[in-house]
Amino acid sequence: MKSLVWFVLGIAGGFVVAHFMNKDPRGHEVLAAVDARIAEFTDRIGDAYRDQEARLASAGPLASAGPAPVAAAAPAAGASEPSA
Repeated sequence: MKSLVWFVLGIAGGFVVAHFMNKDPRGHEVLAAVDARIAEFTDRIGDAYRDQEARLASAGPLASAGPAPVAAAAPAAGASEPSA
């Protein structure tokens, strides 16, 4: 429970610091740059997801169903059974 309180206080403190930074013109520029980088990152992730989704859709219905089930391997011919 103590960890949760510290976590919530950390988030609240972060919002307060970001609010004060945003009031200063230099801080506003820094936050705008961070926001632009985050937007660029999320755009790249979204594009990669859509590309992969299109690739799987074009491969056919079985490709997106997951891996094929693996049959149990039979012992090799001539291999001896382990003794118990």
